[in-house]
Amino acid sequence: MNSLTDQPEPAPTDDDLSFDDLALRQGVKPIDSLSDLAEPGLWESDEEYQDFLDDLYASRRAGLE
Repeated sequence: MNSLTDQPEPAPTDDDLSFDDLALRQGVKPIDSLSDLAEPGLWESDEEYQDFLDDLYASRRAGLE
């Protein structure tokens, strides 16, 4: 309780938590290797993957000219 207003203090939001507390709340665990991040079948084809990379690189260069 807040002694000035006799109201209960609000529960902390995600914005009020430290990085470690937020990770704990969300159940985030460290990875052992980069292969843990691999997502088999993410791209249906090599062409789809290349289209993604082309778009990514173009968006990074946008505004630099």
